Amino acid sequence: MDAAVYSPVVKVKVFRKIKIRTVVFGGFLVVFAISIKIFSHYPILVERYYSVGLYPQVSTFYRSIFGWLPFSLGDVFYFATGSYLLLLLIKMGRAIYQRRLLKTDLFYKVERFLFALLVVYIYFNLSWGLNYNRPGIAVQLELSPERHNESDLKEIAGILLTKINVIRRQIGTVKILCKPYPTMFFEAQQAYQMASVDFSFMTYKAASVKRSMYGRMGNYLGFLGYYNPFTGEAQLNLTMPRFLIPYVTCHEMAHQLGYASESEASFVGYLAAVRSKDTLFQYSTYFDLFGYANHELYLRDSAAAKSNYKLLDTLVKSDMAEVKEYWRKSDNVIEPVIRIFYDHYLKANQQSKGVKSYNEVIGWLIAYHKKYGKV
Repeated sequence: MDAAVYSPVVKVKVFRKIKIRTVVFGGFLVVFAISIKIFSHYPILVERYYSVGLYPQVSTFYRSIFGWLPFSLGDVFYFATGSYLLLLLIKMGRAIYQRRLLKTDLFYKVERFLFALLVVYIYFNLSWGLNYNRPGIAVQLELSPERHNESDLKEIAGILLTKINVIRRQIGTVKILCKPYPTMFFEAQQAYQMASVDFSFMTYKAASVKRSMYGRMGNYLGFLGYYNPFTGEAQLNLTMPRFLIPYVTCHEMAHQLGYASESEASFVGYLAAVRSKDTLFQYSTYFDLFGYANHELYLRDSAAAKSNYKLLDTLVKSDMAEVKEYWRKSDNVIEPVIRIFYDHYLKANQQSKGVKSYNEVIGWLIAYHKKYGKV
């Protein structure tokens, strides 16, 4: 009888206690998220206290505890999260269709969703995302990639043209014979070790580079590699032409070192890959960079760009045809949609040109050449 009398009061007290906890915890998350946002507006502080302070410890920890796994834990996480969200949408859609979704239930679900967004935002920024706001390589190498002119483009494209022709002839054979991908991953790590002799900020410990679980799917989504900021793993789509793997690997490893900007990751990947003793790493890098440089030159002087293409060794042209065919087979209606979302993601993270930010690596390369006299 006593329980029957007092149970409603107990329920009210418990409800109030839960509500208070929810409000307090929610308020804490909001304040924390706002603090991160404010902090991100001070690049020098981000560089000093996060990018070269906290982040190297966090990233090395992630790679140490997840790197030994023979599969990508991040890919499993993405699959599980995607499946869970799809299931929730189906359940909610069914409840709406059957008119069983009460306002209180809807409010509760929205509340949980907002909480989850706050947690993901905070975790993403603390585990990697704040690197989008760092000065990065501009400060570390004292480089200023100012707007380059047509003459600069012609010069850098000419240098890259010569390099890929020479290196491709050294490799020989019509079809490039590549080493097993674990060997290439290991050699990429060695390339970073050699680069760290000249640039201490490129020291790379505890490797965590893996084959993507979504290789074939990646062809249709338009990616060759990606970094998982929640587990610190770098994933490679190994269905790509094999001679592209070395440079793409070095690019993703640059993300692991905290270079969030795509152009900076490409530039840091270049600094590592060209120091490899393996000519394939050098060819893979210069091949990709020549593509960026000549494409940008084409937009300003199509005749000069076409002339460069004619000067390419026939073996290089064969490799370009292989890459072109690879992307042609992957053409589909989904990839452009994914590209639009990724474009907005990059623009929301300090990369105003979106997917075109990749081309900005040429600006870094030109600035590096002007300062050091080499590429």
